[in-house]
Amino acid sequence: MELRQLDYFVRVAELGSFTRASLALDIAQPALSRQVRLLEVELRQTLLTRNGRGAVPTEAGRLLLEHGRGILHQVERAREELGRVRGALAGRVAIGLPPSVAKVLAVPLIREVRKRMPEASVSVREALSVALYESLVTGQLDIALLYNAAQTPEVELSRLLEEPLVLVQRRTGKAVSARNARGIPLRQVAGLPLVIPSRPNAIRMLVEHEMSQLGCRPRVALEIDGVAAILDLVEDGAGSAILPRNAVATAARPQAFVTRAITAPRLHSKLMMATSALRAATLTQNAMVPLIRQTALKLLAE
Repeated sequence: MELRQLDYFVRVAELGSFTRASLALDIAQPALSRQVRLLEVELRQTLLTRNGRGAVPTEAGRLLLEHGRGILHQVERAREELGRVRGALAGRVAIGLPPSVAKVLAVPLIREVRKRMPEASVSVREALSVALYESLVTGQLDIALLYNAAQTPEVELSRLLEEPLVLVQRRTGKAVSARNARGIPLRQVAGLPLVIPSRPNAIRMLVEHEMSQLGCRPRVALEIDGVAAILDLVEDGAGSAILPRNAVATAARPQAFVTRAITAPRLHSKLMMATSALRAATLTQNAMVPLIRQTALKLLAE
């Protein structure tokens, strides 16, 4: 049994698809299938049931998946322990950040990692919370910062901070600018054309839930995913948006917008740190968690 084959099998089993695993591993699908098949031949067990929708572990496959995760983790721990002989953590950590957070956090975080763990390898992926959650569950990410994530058996969550959500509008002159300090009731927001992400985006789901409690629903002018694209459309006059204030502060042209606090009720977006509940963390990953927390709280609170 080769570690490479075991790693390939674990990825296919976790992702439930040879196609998705080949993309995640950056390997041609025929080569991936061949390596998994060689593993099945060596173990004299069918490990995966292949069907039109993907690949599902058999009973033997589920057993190997459980052992395989542990084996691969121990190999990574061995590499880290050998790195510690040189006096440094040398493992790899994949981190996921939402776009508005990445603009503030990515560069200072990498700077801190290089200073404190110079031999560690770090990769950062920027995406919306829904995509980051899926990548965390499937093993493509080790740590992710997620907005309004729900507790599930697959992830462990800890709260970082809460950000107030504000109504974002195009700055059109003094008439709009003067309202910046005044709040606007959520029921009144429901009557405005909104540029809003598609479901199941965390902010979209929160807005719809809170408006439903008031007996109304959002007036959706456009659905689009991506903070930058939303702000571009707001600036172009397509409608208003509901975003964390930090998203406007880090925009390319923050002066193009005015923000208004949303009241009755106030809306808050909870930023959570998420790790996998399916895989044991390595030493480097464990060391990365407080570093991310410390850096995030310092920068995002400001």
